[in-house]
Amino acid sequence: MHYLKFIFIVLTFTFTQVAAFAQNNKRPKIGLVLGGGGAKGAAEVGALKVIEAVGIEPDFIAGTSIGSILGGLYATGYRAEQLDTMMTTQDWVTLIGDRKSDFKQRFLEEDTTAYYLFGFPVMRKSKHPDANGVGVLRGDHVIQLIDSMTNLPDSCDFNQLPIPFRCVAYDIKNKEEVVMQSGNLPLAVRASMAIPGGFKPVRQNDRVLLDGGLINNLPVDVVRQMGADIVIAIDLTQKKREAKEQRRTFGGLIDWALNRPDLIKYNQNVDDADIYINPDLTGFGVTSFNQQSIRTMIDLGEAEAWKHYKKLTDLKNGSFVKDETELEERHKSRGENKNKQIEED
Repeated sequence: MHYLKFIFIVLTFTFTQVAAFAQNNKRPKIGLVLGGGGAKGAAEVGALKVIEAVGIEPDFIAGTSIGSILGGLYATGYRAEQLDTMMTTQDWVTLIGDRKSDFKQRFLEEDTTAYYLFGFPVMRKSKHPDANGVGVLRGDHVIQLIDSMTNLPDSCDFNQLPIPFRCVAYDIKNKEEVVMQSGNLPLAVRASMAIPGGFKPVRQNDRVLLDGGLINNLPVDVVRQMGADIVIAIDLTQKKREAKEQRRTFGGLIDWALNRPDLIKYNQNVDDADIYINPDLTGFGVTSFNQQSIRTMIDLGEAEAWKHYKKLTDLKNGSFVKDETELEERHKSRGENKNKQIEED
């Protein structure tokens, strides 16, 4: 009887210790956020190299605009070196500009759908379904590239990718954020990068989808909703701004431009990021797609990420603690930029 009691006590103690060990060593879920910024997305590739070098594997990814392209590819299995090759070898002018190779050497040409200037579409013909609405580019080349690189079914659940993924678009008709988590991945990415005035909106049922940067350019909140405990955010924004007082206007893009509803969420997301990587890309813009600029921005992103090496290694080792002093610095930086903006105005 005493023997059985002894066995019971030992087993109970053992199970308790195992349970406590498992609880204490439960790895926090890591979310990776890739912000929008056109060609400046090259810096995100550089930052990803460091994240991989430390040995961090994200559990969730959310991206906006160029961040949705890189995030979607990363979620399907591509890694930083492969994305580096893509960024530095891709003919981005042809890709983004929907340039028609057959017409590159011709000043003005046309086919059944559009008129072209040196191969770039400058006007859709009136009978074409995309003739109406702002923007001339359809993003066909982008869709084809993502489709060929991912080889996914026409419709899939983004939770079932090797890394669960979300991308963000803005429904200009209903004035609301749209977080895409299923469907056709290349088309979802295309919607997320539909810069107003350049790309045609993506129409889905009652939605008219434009670039997600119009509402959520750094979707930290999205990976939080997916279940992330710790968030690594790579932000390409260079000029920080405070949110404006909201007012009623005419609607559409005019309404957005006067109210900038994206700034409220952006500043909240910056503050909520646990590891915030914001490379200094002064002198580069959303259209800096030449190979030299791409190479330089990749290097700048990598250099900036190395500055966060301790935080990244602490995260990898399970000892990460959010730095409140850094959060104060982010607030201070926004305040200084706000004062500078007022002086300039």
